[in-house]
Amino acid sequence: MNWAGWLYFPARLAWRQLVFDRTKLVAAICGVLFACVLVFMQLGFKDTLYASAASAPLKLDGDLFLMHKQSEAMWRPIQFKRSELMRALGNPAIAEAYPLYLGLAPLKNIQTQTKRTLMVYGFDPDSLLFNVPAIRNKYTELRLKDTILFDEYSRPEFGPVRQLLEMGQNVTEINDYKVTIIGLFQLGVSFAADGNVITSDLNFMRIFPRRNLENIDMGVIRLNPETSVESVQAELKSHLNAFVNVFTYEELLRHEKDYWANTAPIGFIFGFGTVMGWVVGLVIVYQILFTDITNHRNEFATLKAMGYEQGYFIRVVFASASFLAVLGFIPGYLLSLGLYNLAESQMYMPMPMLISKIITVFMFILSMCFMAGLLAIRKLKDANPADMF
Repeated sequence: MNWAGWLYFPARLAWRQLVFDRTKLVAAICGVLFACVLVFMQLGFKDTLYASAASAPLKLDGDLFLMHKQSEAMWRPIQFKRSELMRALGNPAIAEAYPLYLGLAPLKNIQTQTKRTLMVYGFDPDSLLFNVPAIRNKYTELRLKDTILFDEYSRPEFGPVRQLLEMGQNVTEINDYKVTIIGLFQLGVSFAADGNVITSDLNFMRIFPRRNLENIDMGVIRLNPETSVESVQAELKSHLNAFVNVFTYEELLRHEKDYWANTAPIGFIFGFGTVMGWVVGLVIVYQILFTDITNHRNEFATLKAMGYEQGYFIRVVFASASFLAVLGFIPGYLLSLGLYNLAESQMYMPMPMLISKIITVFMFILSMCFMAGLLAIRKLKDANPADMF
């Protein structure tokens, strides 16, 4: 079989049909472009959502993590007794175990005096729970009363904190409690909180006067070197109370992502938006191909009378679908690059354009166009030479 002729001649006919009506071609490209941009943005928002959800767990320096089984995510924790964490220390494979306290509270903008909610992390500064150099370098100062570290990747509504610190203005309020900002670190905002603050466990209790040290939100465990994480995890699950989850590092990341993907409605919204983009593009491409077949029905019937087989016309339709996929994807990708940069500047969260995402979206658009072609080829049956002549 001459594969070049088998593919080339139907593709050439398909291309000529498309460019014959430039207005229709532009409309089809715009339809594919719209679907492409919509899918790119939905996937970008979803990836950003998952990345921001894992930003804090990624910085934790631990091997195992204890959380209440009713805790949906780190930003919505259910407290449990510190004694559960201390019981874990009875395992000889465990080197250290420290509590982590979490809470949402409003921080007052030093300049405008307006308040905006952020996440407050409290821990023993000597534990060095966060694997962030800027936090570890300030562990001595964090022991001081009413001191905090501010996340400079927080949203700008909290004010130009870096500039204010350089001017000596470092006193503000969290939860109506006066604190002093002693430095900055970099963590990043999330869909749950617009900013982050690090402080000591004692200062955390001062900011949240209704809390106490015995009720913790998370336990962070470090194991001795060359210890099997899975074996210690299994032992802790059998010895600790049933209401406590024992996560490995990877399981904690997955737990945070699963909350946004399966529990929070926003994960469904992004997934549904992706599907709707596919459906909208499918309908537009189908209408273009269907109309094209209808308008050239007599020509197709003539070619059939000349001896061209049905498979030739099917290849013509799928070639048209492939051309539309490529012609719509290229400008859609370029436009999405600009929109990604715009979204990053407004959300203050990273939205990278990964190669894997580009390939995924292209295959998504290609499948959309092929499905439209598959639906449109049914119209080829109407191109019957006996009915035309």
